[in-house]
Amino acid sequence: MDAGFAGEYLGTAVLMLLGIGTNANVTLAKSKAQGSDWTTITSAWGFAVLCGVLVAVSLGAPGHLNPAVTLGMAIAGHDFSHVAPYVAAQMLGAFTGAALVWLAYLPHWAETPDPAAKLGVFSTSPAIRAPISNLVTEAIGAFALVIVVIAIGSKLVAMPGFLGPVVVGLLVWAIGNGLGGPTGYAINPARDLGPRIAHALLPIAGKGGSDWSYAWIPVVGPLIGGMVAVGVAGAFGMN
Repeated sequence: MDAGFAGEYLGTAVLMLLGIGTNANVTLAKSKAQGSDWTTITSAWGFAVLCGVLVAVSLGAPGHLNPAVTLGMAIAGHDFSHVAPYVAAQMLGAFTGAALVWLAYLPHWAETPDPAAKLGVFSTSPAIRAPISNLVTEAIGAFALVIVVIAIGSKLVAMPGFLGPVVVGLLVWAIGNGLGGPTGYAINPARDLGPRIAHALLPIAGKGGSDWSYAWIPVVGPLIGGMVAVGVAGAFGMN
């Protein structure tokens, strides 16, 4: 198996296992962490990103874990050869991580009466459903993510390799705290779409629909934000 594909797959699976696992932990009935606050969620997702990137990089992958980052780096480097395999790996990894969370919390799904809460473990949803505004919010969050990732890799920053994943984890934590409230900050098409597919396919006790009418927003929004970030970085000479 190609090292890049393997790393993006396993790294994304670890990211989703720990991130979606946190959602389940604070949401599902009779979990010991049920009812924990937003800070728990945002900090855990930041740490989940750190762990996922470390796993991916250790296998020789770039540690994108996110199609918006993969596409942005391809545009910046004028090399699209890795886009399709990396995105496929990220989607498969996201599905795998979500499936493992379902298994880890298996008795708790039946104990949780609200189908919307169960969907919320897997995928994002807006606090106020306003499609264009939700799309803009997701684009802004992904813009922040990608432009800082570009800065981390820039010549003037020259960040040591081991420190980059730490900063990216802190960045995701900051995005969650600063921009996460309106939409739940997917900022990553694989993060939302892979687990949403898992929700649709897995035999989750008492689940409802997977809200496919909203599903395009956390896919398209981050892709737009990532491309804009690359354009802005190029315009300002970040390299």
